[in-house]
Amino acid sequence: MRILMLSWEYPPLLVGGLGRHVHALATSLAAAGHEVTVVTRRAPGALLEEYTEGVRIVRAPDDPPAFEIRDGDLLAWAMAFNHTLTRTALRACRTGGYDVVHAHDWLVAHAAMTVREHLDVPLVATVHATESGRHQGFLPHPHNRTIDGIERWLAQEAVRTIVCSGYMRDEVERLFAVAPERIDVVANGVDALRWQARPRAIEAARRRYAGDGPLITYAGRLVYEKGVQHLLAAVPALRSRFPGLRVVIAGDGPHRPALEALATEGVNFAGFLGGHDLTALMGASDCYVVPSIYEPFGMVAIEAAAAGTPVAVAATGGLAEIVEHGVTGVTFRPGDPAALTEALASVLGDREYARRLARDARDRARADFAWPGIAARTAGVYEAARAHDASRVAREAESVLAAPLPLPTRA
Repeated sequence: MRILMLSWEYPPLLVGGLGRHVHALATSLAAAGHEVTVVTRRAPGALLEEYTEGVRIVRAPDDPPAFEIRDGDLLAWAMAFNHTLTRTALRACRTGGYDVVHAHDWLVAHAAMTVREHLDVPLVATVHATESGRHQGFLPHPHNRTIDGIERWLAQEAVRTIVCSGYMRDEVERLFAVAPERIDVVANGVDALRWQARPRAIEAARRRYAGDGPLITYAGRLVYEKGVQHLLAAVPALRSRFPGLRVVIAGDGPHRPALEALATEGVNFAGFLGGHDLTALMGASDCYVVPSIYEPFGMVAIEAAAAGTPVAVAATGGLAEIVEHGVTGVTFRPGDPAALTEALASVLGDREYARRLARDARDRARADFAWPGIAARTAGVYEAARAHDASRVAREAESVLAAPLPLPTRA
């Protein structure tokens, strides 16, 4: 199958988990024999076009006019980006046809609609998160409401909409009035081997970040919905029970200054970590925590599990579906620092319990979230989209043939 993917981030340009997801999906589909082209934003110094890991990558350069992002309003920047992305995608189409267009999130919606109509092939959309969910149902500004409208448009126009969890399936159906039979749940995947850090790297990370006590870590964007503020609120109580405990916050984002103001002794803001640095940090951790208020899936929890680290997650969204309390990790009420403290204490205070949680979680990550299986399920969605589109074309042809011929008129 020939697949054209549109994504606003792709390695080496990574902002959050979406870019890693698209990269792993594209390379896994290519390894399974599909022809995959990814059209994405160009990172500084990256080639405009290349073939790597079996995937054709075509990158859209920024146009000269600069569009400033102010107060979280991405709309002007996103519309400018869609112009250059559309032109780049149309150039990519000159070298051959495609069977399906796959759009990842609202930031590529306008380009996806144009390319879909140009190629006359079915559109599949993955909704990784929603603006309403990110703001707990409150859309305070016009740009928030506009993004919500674009998400609804994309989900309704797509022949099939992919979501990562049952939680997100219900959210997309409720928010965007998409028929449930057009929504497919396909979990995010993990490359378990990629998260296996070398012992020397883990030892180096322990020397750098850990003190005399246990090491707790978080990695992700520093935004309100990730709930890092609740982790910081729990640190004094944790340090009183576990002297020398350290907490490392890896990541960056607009909420960072406010979080740094909340931090107390024992907290280290490490900035954005990627590649082997992040893998080593996870491997060095005594527990990895995901304190999110809103989390469509929680891929980072699976990555930490693949690294062999016990995980503690807020029982919200997709996290509640992928972590079974007392079996593959521990859960706690979201937004509750006291519950977070008790969950972490149950892991830190019982090494045998922690080892069992880590072992069972790693086994499940390998069995249920391996990328070859995720790619195969996604290819099945493409086939369903093509079958639906073929049926539509056949119905339209029958309608034309069944239409009565116009009666002749006298000259």
